[in-house]
Amino acid sequence: MEVEIKVPNSWETISLKRYLAYLKEVENYKEDEEAVTMLTLMHFCGLQPEWIKGIGIGDLNLLKGKLNQFIGKQEHELQRKIFIDGQAYGFEPNLSTMAYGAYLDITKFDTFTIDDNWAKIMSVLYRPIIQEKEGMYLIKTYDGSDNSEKFLELGMDIHFGALFFFINLSMDLLKDTLNYTMEMDIPHDIKQILERNGDLTQLLSPYRKTTYSDLTK
Repeated sequence: MEVEIKVPNSWETISLKRYLAYLKEVENYKEDEEAVTMLTLMHFCGLQPEWIKGIGIGDLNLLKGKLNQFIGKQEHELQRKIFIDGQAYGFEPNLSTMAYGAYLDITKFDTFTIDDNWAKIMSVLYRPIIQEKEGMYLIKTYDGSDNSEKFLELGMDIHFGALFFFINLSMDLLKDTLNYTMEMDIPHDIKQILERNGDLTQLLSPYRKTTYSDLTK
């Protein structure tokens, strides 16, 4: 039986929902190179286990090579403006002036990392744009409503962009340069969260530390 294999070529095509499902499974097989490779092909290319076993070595290496062209490139620029179901959403323009309710909801998390809480964090940071002019925008006042489900369908390029925004803030804190963070006047509790992530590898997803290294063997 012939099987059409669709190989993704960017993180834009991998949703947060699919990525989280992958992380949960790969966590149990981090030391098993063959299992990690199979899970990667299953989750990212939509292949069934029985199909993967029938792929020739040459074709398998070709698939791994194509995945490697984008899979290790997780660092993305923050996308301050995104679209969900045709609605423009904007990233919180100024963390130091965010609504108190938003501040409380985002600081209840111990870390800023891509896990089951990440969609909730994103739903606090990104809200519908209600006014826009000359590159500036105003977002909807935070009301505490949970629309995190919408963010599960967004591509990982958007999520990695937001993640690395906080990683870069953490690096500023660690290096004691703080020029950028001082300008933004990051709230105390958010600074504490960033400081708890002093080891930047805690912010990077397990995917970079396991799958990417295994696929390149």
